[in-house]
Amino acid sequence: MPSFEIRERDLLARIGRFETKSGVAETPLFLPVINPAKQIVPAKDMKRLFGCEALITNAYIIKKQFGDEAARKGVHRFLGFPGVVMTDSGAYQILMYGKVEATPEEIIQYQEEIDADVATILDIPTGWKVSKDYARRTVDETLKRARSLGDVRKREEIAWVGPIQGGIYLDLVMLSAREMGRLPFQVYALGSPTPVMEQYLFDLLLDMILTAKMNLPPDRPFHLFGAGHPFMFSLAVALGCDLFDSAAYSIYAREGRYMTEYGTFRIDALEYFPCSCPVCARSSLKEFLDMPREERMEDLAKHNLYVCFSEIRRIKQAIAEGRLWEYVEMRAHGHPSLFQVLKQLRKYQDYLEQHSPLSKRSGIFFFSSLGLSRPEVTRYRKKLFARYSPPRDAKMLLLLPRSRMEFYRRKRLYKRFFKEVYSMIGKDADRIHVCTYSSPFGVTPIELEDVYPLSQCEIAHPPDAETIRYLADQVREYINKTGYERIVVLSNTNTWEEEVVEACIQASSVKGVPCKAVKIERGLDKRLLTNLVATIKGMS
Repeated sequence: MPSFEIRERDLLARIGRFETKSGVAETPLFLPVINPAKQIVPAKDMKRLFGCEALITNAYIIKKQFGDEAARKGVHRFLGFPGVVMTDSGAYQILMYGKVEATPEEIIQYQEEIDADVATILDIPTGWKVSKDYARRTVDETLKRARSLGDVRKREEIAWVGPIQGGIYLDLVMLSAREMGRLPFQVYALGSPTPVMEQYLFDLLLDMILTAKMNLPPDRPFHLFGAGHPFMFSLAVALGCDLFDSAAYSIYAREGRYMTEYGTFRIDALEYFPCSCPVCARSSLKEFLDMPREERMEDLAKHNLYVCFSEIRRIKQAIAEGRLWEYVEMRAHGHPSLFQVLKQLRKYQDYLEQHSPLSKRSGIFFFSSLGLSRPEVTRYRKKLFARYSPPRDAKMLLLLPRSRMEFYRRKRLYKRFFKEVYSMIGKDADRIHVCTYSSPFGVTPIELEDVYPLSQCEIAHPPDAETIRYLADQVREYINKTGYERIVVLSNTNTWEEEVVEACIQASSVKGVPCKAVKIERGLDKRLLTNLVATIKGMS
């Protein structure tokens, strides 16, 4: 029986072991689309050249053009590919031409006859720019066909795919996912995303993927049909897409388009090859352009595949290191539509946090306000305000700025400084509670400083305007939810710290708590020590 075992997680991404009757493939898994009628790169070369573990082909086209021959040989021998073979059912042809010349039952039976490892029911794709009534009919008919699978199928060892329809109507996507999730499919898939991706509507794709994911069993692989370009692979994986297919490598090659992990170029518009794959390394650009058209097209398709598979390996490494967020953020700067999606992730930040690992092998990098939606930030904020209380005897909050360089690399200096402060204050020193403030976590009580990921992060300073507003709001909320009787806040001569100080003073005023600000002029020197002690004693 097909099985799926998760080995590593980061965000919603999973490195998993997907076992089928023909072997095991590791997710995230890219499946090149093989046109059985015209293979620009032969399926038999996929494993040798690219380490390809799985591919996808169209069962309807095979049935229509090769019929009994493919059934007699089996799809693996027919294509010359020994790995995992997934078959689509002809739904794309329904989307393009309105119908296919086969019944849903015939397509199920034929996929069993050709011995597919992963097979898809003949669903009705919702498509793009359709009415909600039509979209509802596609959902209902697809569910009807999905429920009848058990009456038609005869082989238990094939993994069947349950497609989610509904298109841009998220309430229908939710309904489709919930109902499909009640059926015993081994793989679930989002149908009809291609038109959305072709128009770079990645914010809508985000909603479609996560609406489906949030209403499906989490222990099954999730497939994204027609994922397209490698520059969005990391986003798809981060959103929980375990499998995805694409024919773009061959379509682009026929059009003379050269893929990179950050965009696409017309091959005749390039000045240099920005790649060192075997195709690009063995000839100059001029020699490449002088090749016969068919040979050039095949080599361009191979290059495009090298880019796709290399990107998948980089994504897997990022998952293993716990740095997928940073990787997605880097890729998002490659196109404004991707950048916009990362901003839109904020509305799903609680779901991301719930399904992300509690700790990682390495610390995190925080660059800008995009990182405010990352699970580590969301989780800290929720736990701080839901579970943390200051020490019972703490009457005064001493709030000071922190950067990684300033606080951790000079931690001994800080300890000596506050030891002197406490000794000069005397018996009331234990009533002072020291906290720091910094992006992206806001207020951090001193006793939590070494808890992951608070001390395992590198932060870009100064923070941007949105991060400063977030930090100021965090300070206000912390003061509002705690019971300090006096507050002293320190700041350097940075403008952004002044905004946090102002937020602190405003929040204290609302609560009716006295608040004093102390400027750090030249570091932790005698002058600061004197001013700070005088301020604390003056408020006692």
